[in-house]
Amino acid sequence: MGLWQQAIEDAVEKTRKNIERYGDLFPHVGEGGKYSNMLNPNTDWTDGFWSGILWLCYEYSKDEAFAQAARRTVDSFRVRLEQHSHLDHHDIGFLYSLSSKAQWMIEGDEAAKQLTIQAADVLMKRWREKGQYIQAWGPEGDPVNGGRIIIDCMMNLPLLYWAYEQTGNEKYKEVAVIHADKSRRFLVRGDDSSYHTFYFDQETGESIRGGTHQGFMDGSTWTRGQAWGIYGFALSYHYTKNPLYLETSLRMARYFLERLPEDNVVYWDFNVPITATTERDSSASAITSAGILELLSHLDANHPERAFLEDGLKRSMEGLVRGYATIGKPDAEGFIEHGSYSVRGGAAPDDFMIWGDYYYLEALVRMEKNIKGYWYER
Repeated sequence: MGLWQQAIEDAVEKTRKNIERYGDLFPHVGEGGKYSNMLNPNTDWTDGFWSGILWLCYEYSKDEAFAQAARRTVDSFRVRLEQHSHLDHHDIGFLYSLSSKAQWMIEGDEAAKQLTIQAADVLMKRWREKGQYIQAWGPEGDPVNGGRIIIDCMMNLPLLYWAYEQTGNEKYKEVAVIHADKSRRFLVRGDDSSYHTFYFDQETGESIRGGTHQGFMDGSTWTRGQAWGIYGFALSYHYTKNPLYLETSLRMARYFLERLPEDNVVYWDFNVPITATTERDSSASAITSAGILELLSHLDANHPERAFLEDGLKRSMEGLVRGYATIGKPDAEGFIEHGSYSVRGGAAPDDFMIWGDYYYLEALVRMEKNIKGYWYER
């Protein structure tokens, strides 16, 4: 059995056990090395990643038990939307792309498709016409967050692109493109690093300053933010074929890969001082690996950057599987150790991250079986 297949089989078996552990609750981040210490009733921004893991396991194994568990999560997401429970943020794409949209893509379930379109409508309510951006957090007019965009949103835009394809309503795509262009201009720096967040005047849309919420400092490069940009701009290119998005993803990927540490799994910020106790973020390396696979799918075989990217992908994934995976630890609930949620905020600075596990598995099944994620129609 090859290394990638071994890692997938391990993740599938752990997921099978986790279905029993979690019931109708959702994992978020680990606490004391266990997701089961931090379960929630579908109230967090991360809950779609559990659905996505279940759907990937089903597509890989064809075991109906995974599909049944995944469908139950979609039922929960339907209730969440009907009640508009904990949806006042921009992470709607994370929630519904990997749950109801995945069900539509795999099973052709029309109700799941309609639920996903309704979710896109919820995300559209974050659009601020005056400022011309999608507000990340908080209510409209919020004095702290009212004018804030964050790079994570690049991974939520595929929901809007997809909704345009399904409905023909140009507004979805128009908003996604305007926000992607603004993110490219203001969140990506001239040296190909990135800000986590950027602030705009809520009335005029005038740019104010870049900053961070989870990075080391305002001018540093939070590694997970860089990862969101790599994958997010590659996905915007998939939908629009705007070559500027492909170039941006490529530049950000080079920046990331040129700064891999000795074991090829990044620390939580590229600018943080490195000591023996500096936290890693394995989830940033997992997201980047999945993003590079998408990026590579758009490059010709003779593209001058292709060999560099393929080498970086191999190094990153081997680093995760050989040094961070819980293979051989049958009681572990997560797939990869040493993820960080918010080192700056003191929240799960070194534990399992459900999004890290999702992107790790997505990258593995894409490499091994060409099973892609759920960001666009296949």
